[in-house]
Amino acid sequence: MTPTRTAHAVPRPPARWSLLAAGLLALLALLFTSGTAAAHDVVTGSDPADGATVATAPTQVSVTFDEAPQPGLATLTVVGPDGAHHEQGPVTTQGDVVSVPVGPLPAAGAYEIGYRIVSSDGHPVSGSIAFTLTNPSPAGTAAPGTPAAAAPAAPADPAHAGHADPTAPPSPAASASDDPGGGVPAWVFVVIALVVVAGAVALVLRRRA
Repeated sequence: MTPTRTAHAVPRPPARWSLLAAGLLALLALLFTSGTAAAHDVVTGSDPADGATVATAPTQVSVTFDEAPQPGLATLTVVGPDGAHHEQGPVTTQGDVVSVPVGPLPAAGAYEIGYRIVSSDGHPVSGSIAFTLTNPSPAGTAAPGTPAAAAPAAPADPAHAGHADPTAPPSPAASASDDPGGGVPAWVFVVIALVVVAGAVALVLRRRA
């Protein structure tokens, strides 16, 4: 007589491993979304370029960002080797470019463009860009279409009263920075996800026991 073979069911993976995999996927999703949400506008270029040496004094300087800053809340300064300010006229924002007219630059040497904006995510971002001028402006020249005195900065938007005043002139020696308390740190989401995964695994093990 031929023995009867008994079909064996293919074992399914334990439910705890399914929960663990789901938790890891959720952790990766949290890390990705939190990193994207915390990103502020960053500088992608300037005119003059950072570290450039120019022979002709610019009549306007500009800073370009990866996204358009909030209009009406940007500040640009141009400080010469003697510490004097040379920006003249109002700051304008066109898309992702912020610019300001510049008066005569009377001395050769190192100049710094200080910027402060309110980024598209609502946080202030500030920093500086340096360039070197080899030939000062000719005597008696002025930036075309600009008044002799700098126009007053626009008032801050009340909607951003909780942030630093974006209209205050930035320090010319300030390095690029952003609001350190602007968003929830990514490690908080990591801890939450790990706690959820550990709790789910412990619950499955308790039920199997």
